Amino acid sequence: MTPSARFYALAADLSVGILFCTRLPLAHSMPIRGNDVARASWALPIAGVLVGGIGAVVYAAAVSLRLPALPAAALALAATAAITGCLHEDGLADTADGFGGGKDRAHKLAIMRDSRSGAYGASALVMSFLLRWSALASIADPLSVAFALVAAHASARAALPAFMRAVKPARSEGLSAEAGRPPAASAAAAALLGIIALLIGLGALGTLVAVVLLAAAGILMAWWSTREIGGQTGDVIGALEQVNEIVVLLVAAALLTRP
Repeated sequence: MTPSARFYALAADLSVGILFCTRLPLAHSMPIRGNDVARASWALPIAGVLVGGIGAVVYAAAVSLRLPALPAAALALAATAAITGCLHEDGLADTADGFGGGKDRAHKLAIMRDSRSGAYGASALVMSFLLRWSALASIADPLSVAFALVAAHASARAALPAFMRAVKPARSEGLSAEAGRPPAASAAAAALLGIIALLIGLGALGTLVAVVLLAAAGILMAWWSTREIGGQTGDVIGALEQVNEIVVLLVAAALLTRP
């Protein structure tokens, strides 16, 4: 592949990654298919940087208008949810409903396809927003919040390609099955970008702690989803992204909160 062709391929992957993760109005000449997402998965942490950056701008704007940390954090979270179309929140709710309310594998998968949210899903969403909101509000300083948001959104997505490679799809159809396993190079590049984001946002100690916890979260989700439904789905991947965000923001709150 020539350098120019390689450049256009990387630009196309970046466009796919951003379009998949956000509602930003980027032009793309072809419909996005599952295997496009797998190939472009290295770009997911870059999309996360954009999402976290938008949340950081909203937080800074709220603080500049003299809003306290609590509503400023809520507005930042609302902005990140809006820019992603609640993509990962939807996955978390569906996974919680399926794993919590299903009687067997088939029933759990059927529940996860249902667009309606039940008690398990609603509770999971409330806990996700509460944990992220309280973590951001406790950090308070706009610059530290910006670092935390960017690090959390980038690294949360950076771990997903490796998870998709390690855990087989639970269904023979659907986005996850269509996507297949991301290339090893894409998974490695995504992980590297996530680590860089963590180093910039949380420093060496925070990165070490976050990487260990993110790995533990991925292993636990792999075991749980395999036990419950025989593998992973797009909803499970979305749920893992939410768990990863929470993990990184809690680490950031522990390290960046003013005494």
